Amino acid sequence: MKTAFLFLLAGIVTFAGCGYHTAGHSTQLPASLRTIAVPMFINQTPTYGIEQLLTRDVVRELIARSKYRVSNDAGESSDAILKGTIISAQSSPLTYDEQSGRISSAIVTVAMKISLTDHKGRILFYNPNYTFRQQYQVSREVKSFFEEETPALQRMSQDFSRTLVSDMLEAF
Repeated sequence: MKTAFLFLLAGIVTFAGCGYHTAGHSTQLPASLRTIAVPMFINQTPTYGIEQLLTRDVVRELIARSKYRVSNDAGESSDAILKGTIISAQSSPLTYDEQSGRISSAIVTVAMKISLTDHKGRILFYNPNYTFRQQYQVSREVKSFFEEETPALQRMSQDFSRTLVSDMLEAF
């Protein structure tokens, strides 16, 4: 009985200092950072409105998951500026219906680069290679046709926003 207690105690002591921490509680951003400006992302693609969707979702995620005040003004009142550029956005067929030869599912792929810099130009966070994908089904019947690409872009935008904010806060 005493031996089992000693093993249990040794296990607790060993794992108490293992270096793990709860997600969302560790940040590599400067402690002096209070306000992040998020101007509208730059859209270098022909996909209309995708910059509005991505910027909106990133702002929502920052407000919901961080202690920072978020603004769209990149003036002197903000401590850092989060800039995003959408490099590419495309939809591609993924699977085909054997009988009709039509597309049955497609995938939307968006590539972006993101940087967070302070007013001195020091890079706090940078990732030039975010790529996100979202699969969607293509309707087979013309009568019930519903364009699924826009909802797929919305789901992809939410995934991207969650990942970006986690990456910034946890410095992965």
